[in-house]
Amino acid sequence: MKYDLHCHTKEGSPDGSIKIFDFAAKLKSLGYSGMLVTDHDTYGGYRMWTRLKAQGKTIDDFYVLKGIEYDTRDGGHVIVVLPDDAKCPLLERRGLKLEHLARIVHIYGGIIGAAHPYGNGYFAITNTNLYKKNKNIIRLFDFIEGNNAGVTEEANWRAKRLAKRYNKPTTSGSDAHRAKQIGTAYTQFDNLITCNNDLIKAIKGQGEAKIISHFSTDRIVFMNPVIIQLGIIGYWIYNKFKVLTNTFARRRLIKDLKENHFTKK
Repeated sequence: MKYDLHCHTKEGSPDGSIKIFDFAAKLKSLGYSGMLVTDHDTYGGYRMWTRLKAQGKTIDDFYVLKGIEYDTRDGGHVIVVLPDDAKCPLLERRGLKLEHLARIVHIYGGIIGAAHPYGNGYFAITNTNLYKKNKNIIRLFDFIEGNNAGVTEEANWRAKRLAKRYNKPTTSGSDAHRAKQIGTAYTQFDNLITCNNDLIKAIKGQGEAKIISHFSTDRIVFMNPVIIQLGIIGYWIYNKFKVLTNTFARRRLIKDLKENHFTKK
């Protein structure tokens, strides 16, 4: 089965321009079996998909899975996948430290992956002080994004080398925010993947479902370096603002987790 495991939608990501249904329809036309929606710090795109399904607007033999790309305080962008029946509102409140995020996700039975680990700016784990002070922080991840169609070939090569060093499975994703980026990368599975639980088992190497290959196809034409840098700075300012405004809600949800979930483990 052919999946794009890094997708952004207009309904979920502030910098996304592709409606979830259009994204899925395009991937289906390109021979994909499904997609993992990974909007920035929200499940907005996936919620729209569930509403469309309730209205009978679906795509036959195509699976849309629920993920998120979380902005950590100190470890860059992290792809998070929880089991199908798990609900964690805290994941829509950016600003957790990487170690706290990993603990929470793993308690729920989910997985985390380093998105574009050698990408641009603070988005990438290897550019952070956390990684520079302790490279073994990579052990927290369950997988590494080894092919991201939005970064350079060298960055992807280094990501795959990092995954090999720490014996982590690698995934591929387009990281598409624009229509022209759809179909630029995919992850291939040798078994049926129809839900989050299947994906988690495959990435963990449990049972028969497993990743057998991952590729990038036609690559994105890169923007001017100055524009890229301005984008990084702009998103950094936006992210810091959102972390600040989410402080109260994040602390309240952490308290709820400690009282109602962590103490039961």
